Amino acid sequence: MQKDISIKEFRGNLAEVANRVEAGETFRVIRRSKPVFIVMKIGAEAPDETWETVVDFTEGGKRAGMPAAEALKRLKKLHRAHGQDR
Repeated sequence: MQKDISIKEFRGNLAEVANRVEAGETFRVIRRSKPVFIVMKIGAEAPDETWETVVDFTEGGKRAGMPAAEALKRLKKLHRAHGQDR
């Protein structure tokens, strides 16, 4: 099970955190009340939270949704930005 720690605690206790990770613990680092990254031992099984935000469509307006054409346009732009243009 992972433990939540603040980024300040992570920076201030890096050697201790590294030792505990080496012993098998997993940490989720929180900055500004939001999870930022997970620190875990190489080769360990990933925690259940394997989803990653790729694009956030909630920005830029108060509407409850967006047209599919706009969503597709944004996804293509993101795809090109990561050098995956085909």
